[in-house]
Amino acid sequence: MSKNNSLESTLTRAWLRRGPLACALWPVSLLFRALSGLRAGLYRAGILKAGRLPVPVVVVGNIFIGGTGKTPLTIWLAQGLMEAGLRPGVISRGHGAEGEAAREVTLASDTREVGDEPLLIARRAGVPVFVGRKRVEAGRALLAAHPEVNVILTDDGLQHYALARDVEVLLFDGRGAGNGWLLPAGPLREPPSRRRDVTVVNAPQITPALAAQVGGAPFQMQLVGEVAERLANGAERRPLASFAGQRVLAAAGIGNPGRFFTLLRGAGLSFAELPLADHYDFRDNPFASVDADVILITEKDAVKCGQLENLKDDPRLWVVPVTARIDAAVADLIVEKCRGRSPA
Repeated sequence: MSKNNSLESTLTRAWLRRGPLACALWPVSLLFRALSGLRAGLYRAGILKAGRLPVPVVVVGNIFIGGTGKTPLTIWLAQGLMEAGLRPGVISRGHGAEGEAAREVTLASDTREVGDEPLLIARRAGVPVFVGRKRVEAGRALLAAHPEVNVILTDDGLQHYALARDVEVLLFDGRGAGNGWLLPAGPLREPPSRRRDVTVVNAPQITPALAAQVGGAPFQMQLVGEVAERLANGAERRPLASFAGQRVLAAAGIGNPGRFFTLLRGAGLSFAELPLADHYDFRDNPFASVDADVILITEKDAVKCGQLENLKDDPRLWVVPVTARIDAAVADLIVEKCRGRSPA
């Protein structure tokens, strides 16, 4: 394990309880809270100006650092808005993307240029997607190229106050708010009490304790995956249960790899685990010396592996697509808020 991964693992464990390490960092978290609160307050007061787009903007984000399932939720929302008769587009920072200028994500885009999650959204949601360091510019570029778009979804960016928003969707997972403290003593970017319009929890169940921790009358989201597709030939599909009895490695370069492993165990599989850093780029092939019949990977990792000569034809690689299941009332609520917005 690298030093960075070791530090991340230590902090992740510390962030789930108020132990010695978290308590030692607590004074620093008070400074972080003061500075982040000041910044948000300056935007609310209009001292720092937020750019407003001429269509409603829906931000999908989290306050818990790392992955909580924003991309599957964004895909689900895009599809739900289309079913309601709206024409959504998606903007994103494009984590790890080279360059800062706004640019469109096409089905043939290189992940090095647009990032892995935006490419996955473009492929799964079938809506216009733009990336750029400045989300306001990305939104304007998207609307100029696709004037039919009448609502913008932003994947992540809850703390990107430079973009004015009409609806905020705050996503948690089963870890809730962790120990409830802000960085670096806890896993939170903002307090759990921060305002939001919709709260979603990505978890098998929402206990009363979890609901109280996250607040906001949460809706439940579950990620479902029952089949795998061969990376080298997406038309070749198998039920996950059919891999039972084979030597299986499960690898995940996402914010919370444990969530992927839990999904696979729920399908009855036994496997070796290979957690990778979030947004792992696979230039250094982690499977070169792996002795396995099957390697199961996430869709987010697949968009990168499928563009690398030494991985795209590896017959051991199988992709596990996941789909979000959420109460349709979430989409209805967001549609109502978007239609109630006055034009800019």
